[in-house]
Amino acid sequence: MKISEGKVGRVFVVRLEDGDRLPDALENLAQEKGIRAASVILLGGIGRGTIVVGPETPAVPPKPMTADFQDVHEIAAVGTIFANAEGKPILHLHGALGRDGRTITGCTRTGVDVWLIAEAIITEITDTPLRRPGITRTLS
Repeated sequence: MKISEGKVGRVFVVRLEDGDRLPDALENLAQEKGIRAASVILLGGIGRGTIVVGPETPAVPPKPMTADFQDVHEIAAVGTIFANAEGKPILHLHGALGRDGRTITGCTRTGVDVWLIAEAIITEITDTPLRRPGITRTLS
């Protein structure tokens, strides 16, 4: 286990609008505002996209399984933002997406589109050396 202590910095209340793309929209905001570390809470509507729903096997490196969806889903998600080795903020957001009594759960790194509205609270973490070196959003 690795532990780092930090302090709460700025808090951003973000209203995402129809067609905004995750993770791009929140990563771009983090880049613009100079956010290098943060926690994220998100809820709202998701219209279509692909999420990572687990590894095919417990091998390292993992080969991701994905699920595509086209219909509108509700989403409740939590995550983090940490800068990678190049200083680019990377969103790591896992959520439960529900529709008509059915739920799929996974990571939004492959991209999902906001439907109508989604709201995010981004709480910046300052005075921490934590980074996410070597991490990108590609599936390979």
